[in-house]
Amino acid sequence: MVKILVIDDEKSIRASMKEILEFEGYEAIVAANGIEGVEAVKNCRPDVIFCDIKMPGMEGIEALEQIKALEPTTPVIMISGHGTIDAAIESIRKGAYDFIEKPLDLNRLLITIRNATDKQQLIEEARALRSKVCKRYEMIGNSAAMQRVRELIEKVAATDARVLVTGPSGSGKELVARRLHELSLRKERAFVEVNCAAIPSELIESELFGHEKGSFTSAIRQKKGKFELAHGGTLFLDEIGDMSAGAQAKVLRALQEQKITRVGGDTDIRVDARVIAATNKNLKEEIALGRFREDLYHRLSVIIIDVPPLRDRLDDVEPLALHFLATICADMGIAARGVTPEAIRELQAGEWTGNVRELRNVIERLIILGNNPITGDDARLYR
Repeated sequence: MVKILVIDDEKSIRASMKEILEFEGYEAIVAANGIEGVEAVKNCRPDVIFCDIKMPGMEGIEALEQIKALEPTTPVIMISGHGTIDAAIESIRKGAYDFIEKPLDLNRLLITIRNATDKQQLIEEARALRSKVCKRYEMIGNSAAMQRVRELIEKVAATDARVLVTGPSGSGKELVARRLHELSLRKERAFVEVNCAAIPSELIESELFGHEKGSFTSAIRQKKGKFELAHGGTLFLDEIGDMSAGAQAKVLRALQEQKITRVGGDTDIRVDARVIAATNKNLKEEIALGRFREDLYHRLSVIIIDVPPLRDRLDDVEPLALHFLATICADMGIAARGVTPEAIRELQAGEWTGNVRELRNVIERLIILGNNPITGDDARLYR
């Protein structure tokens, strides 16, 4: 049941709102002043709060500030019989969800409650999804090599330093980029990913910088590029070593000047995106061969995080296998599978040229085709 707290020094207002709210199926709690209201927030953690502005002792604005310090996401609706534009603006500026004038209109009251609870539900769902995403991109492994990677991530995540993530295909470079974002001050903003190898060279500039309507045949409307979409957040340029020379030059300008120009446009657009790049190529060799700009390399590689191949951290095979068993079974909606020590030893003996991605595929194959628990014979047969 939705719990609503009413803070008002007028007894008649408290009584009438309590009666209305309980009639509508809500649990209503009342407080006669700001001090009681703040204590009620501490004790009962309401879902929605109505707070009068003019009260003796602690006024509503002060109560609002203390409530938001205790429960930042709980919607607080300010009410007042002396409503002014200045009071409304001050309330919203201090974090109020809405402002309603007395005498209270019943329909407005109920609509505001419904909107506030809907917003809270969206916040909770977003929090749950974020937690699920974080778990999906969790970095598994306790080897010395992975510990070094984690330590480096923790040192640089809170900064805006550009990071170049290197390592073989399938080793987990995207996980490093996402972990950097989740631990950064930009975590509430967008994480925008671009696979530079998957976009044709003639489209990469439009993808990164956007385009204006009519700038080329199929440009039927204006489109924002990935740099704009990542404004305030993180832009992850995966497989940066496969980017065309023309796009490299424009990315370099964007990094130097923190502004971009859409294809077909002539207006500079300021962008503030932290750039994380990743590659499975040796960029110094690519520079020597004339395929990658040295000045761009130095712009991207303020910090270099090298993700080791799985063959160099075989101690991580067991925790990774157990993690994949649990998550894949959950995704399939089946009971978790067991695995024998012999099967683990068999998996640790693999070469894993495809790294962690290959191990995940093997575990999925063993879940579908193997026994329960998965045996050493299963691992030898289906690896």
